Formats: sequence, C-alpha cells, structure tokens
Amino acid sequence: MAKRGRRPERLAAPSSDYTDELGNVLTLRGSLTPAARREYAQTLSGGDGRASRTREDAWQRAVELLFERLAVRWVIAGAPIHRQRELLMRFRAASTEERAWIRSVLREHCAEHFPDVNAP
Repeated sequence: MAKRGRRPERLAAPSSDYTDELGNVLTLRGSLTPAARREYAQTLSGGDGRASRTREDAWQRAVELLFERLAVRWVIAGAPIHRQRELLMRFRAASTEERAWIRSVLREHCAEHFPDVNAP
C-alpha cells in the first residue's frame, strides 16, 4: 500500500562524463527526446525554415543545439557550470580547440547512446 502524500520518485536520465587532456569534465545526459532529435535533424539539414542560412550556419547551429540539449555540467579549471544559459554562453566563447573536443565528445556520446542521431 502506497503512503499518502508521497510523490513518486523522479526518474533521472543517466549521464556520462568526458574528460579532456587538461582535466576539464563535460557531463552529457543520456536521454534525448524525439522532439529534440527531430529539431536537431531539421536544423542540421537546413530545413528549419530559415532560407538565409548557409550549410555552414546550419551545421554550427546544429552543433550548438545538440550541446544545449545534452550538456548537464562542464567543469573547467575546477569551476563547475550547471545552469543551461551559462553552459551555452561558455560554449559560444569556447576556443577552436575546445569546440573540436566538444564535437568529438558529442560524436562519441551520440554513437553510444543515440545511434540514430547523425552527430556533427
């Protein structure tokens, strides 16, 4: 018999940590909704209704969108970033090397958890 007043336990998606050569850790969630998958695929293909986008613009926005949907935490030089807005702002300010590492992590993560997602 269930106790009154208790809410059911919330399920949390599993997450995976990826560490770069400097010891920074990017944590990505292990779930991606069907709607997010469709939005990503549509953005990547350039079919999101924005005719002014070039193929490169669409690719860059798709990478950002995937990062935005999957990033849970990023610890850089021991300082954790948890808030979505701050994660996205830090991603936008990332160096060329950091972005390359993030893309490789996204490819690895998607291959393992979302094989139907064509990662950048």
